[in-house]
Amino acid sequence: MSKSLYETLEVSENASAEEIKKSYRKLARKYHPDINKDPEAQNKFKEINAAYEVLSDAEKKAQYDQYGDQMFGGQNFHDFASRQGANIDIEELLRGMFGGGRSAGGFGGFSGFGGFGGFGGGIDLDIQTKITIPFITSILGGKHMVSSSGQSFDVKIPGGIKSGETLRVKGKGKRSGSQAGDLLIKIDVAQSNEYERKGDDLYKTFDLPLKEALFGGAVDVDTPEKTVSLKVPQNTKNGQKFRLKGKGVVDRKTALRGDLYLIANVILPNIDSLDDDLKKALQEKL
Repeated sequence: MSKSLYETLEVSENASAEEIKKSYRKLARKYHPDINKDPEAQNKFKEINAAYEVLSDAEKKAQYDQYGDQMFGGQNFHDFASRQGANIDIEELLRGMFGGGRSAGGFGGFSGFGGFGGFGGGIDLDIQTKITIPFITSILGGKHMVSSSGQSFDVKIPGGIKSGETLRVKGKGKRSGSQAGDLLIKIDVAQSNEYERKGDDLYKTFDLPLKEALFGGAVDVDTPEKTVSLKVPQNTKNGQKFRLKGKGVVDRKTALRGDLYLIANVILPNIDSLDDDLKKALQEKL
């Protein structure tokens, strides 16, 4: 039975806990992105940390020793990790696989990420689909209807999600006897004509009447959560930015929020709509 986690840490299957720890430290230093500038070093570093996450834990190690690379659909760990993509947290994925006890449907409720559907002969019971969600839903979160295998149901969209991320809905995949796979939903976020997202910050241009730009005042501006009354100072320039701290996008890992930047678009009046005295005064003073 192939057990490539040991190969990842460059130790034998009979290595002691101390030998595993020693090799991990050596490899972690070697491939740390701050030290090793090779483009592949970061992925290697992630694999090393994930392998150690399993082999340094007595219970997880015992489970892996029993099933080996069968848990990765028969792939070696490097190929399995590569298939998950750059945005996947490999350590978190393995914690999900090894967490909890063994269930009737597979291992710790894990039902086949990337082509492995439990221990029932390597059957892939997962279904993959793709949906496009509104931009505002990606910012605030909410529900979105999904249709799969003749069923329609709502899935919860977490606020802050980005295009390319994948949501897992347990038990909505294919069935084989008592086992059920999962539905893997790849997210595509629709573009917005109103907002631009840069990391966790949002940018929006709002119209500012010339009067308020010159003399200051308050203007109502719609934001993703509510309408705000924005106070602008005298002599506000076209393109001037106003920062609303903590009104941007939530970071799903840290729960911290970015900022919302409102960019002034000063609206000039139609000169033909002004009375003659005002036009004359403007011509003389400007």
